[in-house]
Amino acid sequence: MSVRLGQLTADTEFFLSKGTTYFLNATFGWPSINASDLPGGGPAYPLSTPGVRVAITPNDKLSLLVGVYNGDPAGPNCTGDPQVCDDNGLDLRFDSPPLLMVEGAYKYNQKEGLAGTIKVGGWNHFGSFPDQRFDSGGMPIGVNGNPGRPIDGDWAIYGIIDQLIWRVPGSEDAKGVGLFGRVIGAPSDQNLVDVYAEGGITFSGMIPHRADDSLGIGFAYTGISDRVHGFDIDSGLPVAQNYEAALEICYTAQLKPGWTLQPDFQYFWQPGGNVPGASGNGAVENAAVFGARTTVNF
Repeated sequence: MSVRLGQLTADTEFFLSKGTTYFLNATFGWPSINASDLPGGGPAYPLSTPGVRVAITPNDKLSLLVGVYNGDPAGPNCTGDPQVCDDNGLDLRFDSPPLLMVEGAYKYNQKEGLAGTIKVGGWNHFGSFPDQRFDSGGMPIGVNGNPGRPIDGDWAIYGIIDQLIWRVPGSEDAKGVGLFGRVIGAPSDQNLVDVYAEGGITFSGMIPHRADDSLGIGFAYTGISDRVHGFDIDSGLPVAQNYEAALEICYTAQLKPGWTLQPDFQYFWQPGGNVPGASGNGAVENAAVFGARTTVNF
């Protein structure tokens, strides 16, 4: 058992999938549903918050993580960008309702065979959240401008799987062809995003004499809640939010020991979840992004 206590983030320990480490898009780390639904984006880089985390590992197959954090790293008075409200990421806040996170994991065939990991977990926030469409009288807030009906608490549940489907012969670190997937669900009433799903395939150690090269292909779907979609319709917006989807393809090449180059391609369907464009007459168009990252370890 291990215990961590202090100014913490949750994204370095919860929701982790081995397959998602191949990608640059932030949603493959701390998923967009957490960043959108939790106050201040949740306890994730670059905003840490006071918390305690307990990890229990009875054997090399089973593990349990439990964390309790201050529920809003940017503070309840922040109305803009959380990273501006807490511009150093070190504010010691204890004035928000707590956030509880729990995750269990089961690993198998790690040393030989087709290695895999299954994780299930969830979070529960003990604060109050406004209904995204209706006020306390059941009337649309997009029409009358009233605040949303207060709802006690918020939560999400998730499942993660990493599965090797072909292993490089003799590989002790489970290199080969792997599949990964994450599915997360949250209630629609008080959340911008109520469903998130991603999946993909990775290739590592496939090329002779280039054991540290890898290729990743991933797809992520962010579903906007029915409440928010209905609010947009009630408000008379030219388009109504419904979903955003992203495809990423990246190759990591080792140029020298400790030095890698990672060209990257991303394509987005309905950026922002189908929101009005600059002209106000239609939605923001689909977008393609090309980039590269180089990393030096020393």
